Amino acid sequence: MSAPLNRTTVSRLPAELRPAVDPAGLRTRVVHFGLGAFHRAHQAVYTEHAAALSGEDWGITAVAPRSAETVRALHAQDFLYSLTERRPEGNRSRVVGSVVDALALGPDAKAVDALLVDPEVTVVTLTVTEKGYQRSPSTGGLDTAAVAADLTADPAGPLTTVIGRLAAGLAARMRAGAPPISVVSCDNMADNGAVLARVVHDFVRASDWPDRDRVLDRMTRAVSFPATVVDRIVPATGEEDRAGALAALGVRDALPVTAEPYRQWVLQDSFAAARPPWERDGALFVQDVTPYQLTKLRLLNGSHSALAYLGMAAGLTTIAETLAADWGERLVRGWCAELAPTLPAGGPDPLSYADDLVVRFRNPAMRHLLRQIGTDGPLKIPERWLPALRELRTRGANTPFLELALAAWVLSTGRVDAVPALLRGLGAADLAGDDSLTAAVADRLPALRAGRIEI
Repeated sequence: MSAPLNRTTVSRLPAELRPAVDPAGLRTRVVHFGLGAFHRAHQAVYTEHAAALSGEDWGITAVAPRSAETVRALHAQDFLYSLTERRPEGNRSRVVGSVVDALALGPDAKAVDALLVDPEVTVVTLTVTEKGYQRSPSTGGLDTAAVAADLTADPAGPLTTVIGRLAAGLAARMRAGAPPISVVSCDNMADNGAVLARVVHDFVRASDWPDRDRVLDRMTRAVSFPATVVDRIVPATGEEDRAGALAALGVRDALPVTAEPYRQWVLQDSFAAARPPWERDGALFVQDVTPYQLTKLRLLNGSHSALAYLGMAAGLTTIAETLAADWGERLVRGWCAELAPTLPAGGPDPLSYADDLVVRFRNPAMRHLLRQIGTDGPLKIPERWLPALRELRTRGANTPFLELALAAWVLSTGRVDAVPALLRGLGAADLAGDDSLTAAVADRLPALRAGRIEI
């Protein structure tokens, strides 16, 4: 059997396969919640390159909300893992070394809290998906019922939600008088910084902590929540990826990740404390990320979801297969053209953005599964599709691509006779009451049931 990946075996690899920075020279200055593949292929890479290019010792401790198995596997590999970029001309692999420790949210609660109070830690980042924010669909604020157990628990105990643990840790930092800190959502939500700030503040307000008002007052001055836009397609890891990593490295990696070559990170320039110089690796710092955020959510994420549901209706498996279909490119370009009028000025050009999406989605080396992209539709669709749909229909504009995508999603639910009820379930009672819209969606269903994508 091949030797496992660790600091000893990585030192024997060719230079082009080794980390860009020596992990032994890093220390924890960033805490990240969410130990999934996306973080390891995105923020961890930017941080590694920032450390290597600047000579600064920015290391990451990653906190897994659920998967203690991933934590154990990272420990066994000295926190190293491989990243393979799937390129049309051939894959390119190397080891990433910016993660210096890994913790489990519940069992390692004390260690997590200690880091959140540590003056050396000045940045917290999160990739916990939309549902990790415990938001109320009606108010957009914290769903206190979903975090009720954490609100009544001992803050020093094993809180079960990321928002509860983060709020308790930040409160402890405020009480300790530790330096300011920036908390950065890297999840695909509109106004993700404001969303994160609201649910954290709501948690503190809803707590029974006697000093909650004082904690909130200091948080407004010492904790910033910059908005961000992150972009990189990172498919779920399979056995084929593990075999590919073994072939590329010659050592066994239990936690490889794969990704497309493209990556982007746009951040609001409103950090409260020191941060990695991510701009050294191409990250863009701007005053207002909204134009980039809405372009990403509505054009990339929106068309990605549309391709997923339509592709599944057509019996396809991956995004690349949808672009190979005779309707795939037309869907992407038509989608971008339809939604372009809803985007503010100051962001990427929608037509050029569509060109990039076609190239990215068509990449034959990527195997991004439609069923993975189509998960959590009721959480994603209200962000990705419905605001643009409302705006366009208010203007009296035609919305054939959005209607087609909604019909494909309805088909995926198995409730093809309940279009208005499904829209109400998305928190869209206004759209559910739009008879012309629901009729247009219903009219698309017979062709989709037959596997025909009519554009």
